[in-house]
Amino acid sequence: MTRQRVLFICTHNAARSQMAEGYLRARYGDRYEAFSAGTVASTVSPLAIRVMAEIGIDISGHRSKDLGEFIGEEMDVVVTVCDAAAATCPMFSGATRTIHASFTDPAATTGTNEERIAVFRSIRDEIAAWIDATFGGAAHD
Repeated sequence: MTRQRVLFICTHNAARSQMAEGYLRARYGDRYEAFSAGTVASTVSPLAIRVMAEIGIDISGHRSKDLGEFIGEEMDVVVTVCDAAAATCPMFSGATRTIHASFTDPAATTGTNEERIAVFRSIRDEIAAWIDATFGGAAHD
């Protein structure tokens, strides 16, 4: 069976898109090939790495990638996980299907380290539930 290629796009490819890529790959890698990119690459958030490790998913080897690395690549599904990315790249020419699912940016959270980690956990869980609902079924077009 050919796996569908899914690209998650966020502004900085630091947290939301990285968590989505890692989760889809870990849970549904038999059916999907997951990638992520940002409209402006930065670095993967240490807090994103930490909260994903808490659920047994290692994204410590991920790197932040610029969307330009995927221009010309064919994707079955492109998912924008933040409003800014959706506004910046409403069309990805290599995509069969585009989905917008907006999640709050956990990196924008202020407060103590524990408060920030709690927000990262919450967003991780929202992304995981959305991926389970969207990609976890028996068959998707």
